Amino acid sequence: MVRRDVLDAHRARIRGDNPWQQRARLHQALWREEQSLPIGRHDGEELGSRLHASVADPPELHNFLSPQARDQVQQAVADAPRTGALLSRPRLWVDLLSSQPLCFNLFGPLASEPTLATATLRLIWPDIRRVRDIRFEWSPGRGNPAYTANRSAFDVFVEYDGDRGRTFLGIEVKYHEDLAGTPASDKDGFYRTIAGRTAVFDEASYPSLSILPLQQIWLDHLLALRMLDEPKDRWDAGTFVLLYPVGNERCATAARAYRQCLTDGRTFEAHTLDALVQAASLATTDSWPRDVYRRYLDPDLVNTASTASRDPVLRPARPADPGPRPSGRPGPG
Repeated sequence: MVRRDVLDAHRARIRGDNPWQQRARLHQALWREEQSLPIGRHDGEELGSRLHASVADPPELHNFLSPQARDQVQQAVADAPRTGALLSRPRLWVDLLSSQPLCFNLFGPLASEPTLATATLRLIWPDIRRVRDIRFEWSPGRGNPAYTANRSAFDVFVEYDGDRGRTFLGIEVKYHEDLAGTPASDKDGFYRTIAGRTAVFDEASYPSLSILPLQQIWLDHLLALRMLDEPKDRWDAGTFVLLYPVGNERCATAARAYRQCLTDGRTFEAHTLDALVQAASLATTDSWPRDVYRRYLDPDLVNTASTASRDPVLRPARPADPGPRPSGRPGPG
């Protein structure tokens, strides 16, 4: 748990944050200060993990780390009326802690360069032969009863040619989130019905799957499974992936619990953001993987602030270190 005086010094103390959320919020506040970006406000109070609107709205887009990420987010916003993508603004521009900008910062450069996407993602998923497309906040049919009849969507969707043919990754990205919130209603047992058609789930686990923290994972996984079963989609294989930082123990615990609910785990994987950033650092000499690591994952930012004196002025930060590089395929998170 981060010291209260450190959180206060950087306007990063929010009632209800768990220890990981405290650390993630402080991390974003410190990164903003490191970039000399002005602080934003929330509910009338300064909040360190938020940008001032004057430097966040287009064309500045300081919430995004690379030209590729900025291009991808602007294109996604322009396409949203057609695709139905739920890209919340102004949160997308000003909220440093949100996982939605993180998706663009990490996957935007990959979406802009399919060859790089192939080289990067193949280090995690060796069956990838060629990445064809990467989409953001994507669903095959929002509200469509042929799928899950709800508004579920994948944060990132990757289509690729794989060893088994036309294949996809439907990815849910978490950063500070703890999978809490308000569960979706399933009064008619619709989700249980479509789950029962898959032979993937232990029926005894339905009560656990129907409530948080597992329900969101379940609904996204069901969406992926319905895509595999829908004849017109013509997918040969696909996997639902939960992606989260090493430090987010709530997500790690939920992933382990969810795996115990499966009788067939071949369509579900959990991996860490850290492993994917490391893979990108292997695949390119560009600076953006280091920038993503510094922005979201580098423990030095918070560790330095936490061990410093009570003076809110930070010590100079050392250069970012993307950590050890992966050898082969990283294991599940």
